[in-house]
Amino acid sequence: MKKKITTAMLLLTFTSFLIAGCSSKKTDSNTTTKQEKLVKEPYSERQFLMGTYVQVKIYNEGKEEVLKKAFDRIGVLDREITVNEKGSEVDEINDQAGIKPVKVSSDVYDLIKAAVNYTEDSNGGFDLAIGPITQLWHIGFDDARKPEQSEIDQELKKVDYKKVVLNDKDQTVYLEEKGMSLDLGAIAKGYITDEVVDVLKENGVTSAIVDLGGNVYVLGDNPRSDSGKWKIGIQDPNEARNTVVGTVEEKNKSLVTSGIYERYLKVGDNVFHHLFNAKTGYPFDNEIAGVTIVSDTSIAGDALSTAVFSKGVKEGMAYVDSLDGVDAIFITKDDSIYISKGLQGNFKLNKESPYKLKDIKELK
Repeated sequence: MKKKITTAMLLLTFTSFLIAGCSSKKTDSNTTTKQEKLVKEPYSERQFLMGTYVQVKIYNEGKEEVLKKAFDRIGVLDREITVNEKGSEVDEINDQAGIKPVKVSSDVYDLIKAAVNYTEDSNGGFDLAIGPITQLWHIGFDDARKPEQSEIDQELKKVDYKKVVLNDKDQTVYLEEKGMSLDLGAIAKGYITDEVVDVLKENGVTSAIVDLGGNVYVLGDNPRSDSGKWKIGIQDPNEARNTVVGTVEEKNKSLVTSGIYERYLKVGDNVFHHLFNAKTGYPFDNEIAGVTIVSDTSIAGDALSTAVFSKGVKEGMAYVDSLDGVDAIFITKDDSIYISKGLQGNFKLNKESPYKLKDIKELK
């Protein structure tokens, strides 16, 4: 099947399907936990932050004021983490590369330490030190361009996560070489999503949806579902928003997608996506159109969606199956779908979908 590729981002289509999932069963708001009543219509707020739309929905009666606390937390983290924004701590770390260590807040330190761990565990499939390459291409911005090979070669010399030095005692971060830079774009939204979920829990919220531009966490029971689970649609990477290939049902889980049509640069007949190989300086080139990670935390989903994408379907699936509490849905360029062991029987392919659900054993 050959379909026209649109500019729609490869993200999970949550809004329409979460609503659909909620409306499948009408229940009385009293039939919930002993501590909290759940409401049929959630308290909801949506703001444009971090270059994307952020939405939080709370289904606990009387918890509307927690929305402000959630968005206040997002605002603080956005200011601390954003790269290329004066005053952000990550920008300061990059500015001081090869000069001196930078003392940072506990939020930023914890985020970077987690990013180092995911980088090491994936052998650089996810790489927090990819900044010189992503800045060179600048895909997703008006000045995006395909660099000359000589430029790529030069910037690759500055990509080395082993030269990111952390000092737990002083809570400092130091990039050992000038020109090095961190790019936490592939993990920051996951960290912030998890922090928002923590704010909700700390304030007695037991049922909610947090959506940071595609990083989605479904908390607790769906008040209108017999199973208590939320029905979540998985976006078709080749079609407009709200066109889904299938659904899964989850609760207390994060879902994150990475794909080749989220952001891209077209040069002649060539299309370059935004997921970069830290070893070549070019986007990863394999059979994957998109991969969705289902995990206990959003930071894990963020990092692993990139790490798994880097490995291709077969190796990526083996990696996922080796991890506890992690599952994946792979959509390939030849219109095939592969799902990990933990989603067997959960993922439901749309009957009208042109995609084919296949067994990983069919891959050579």
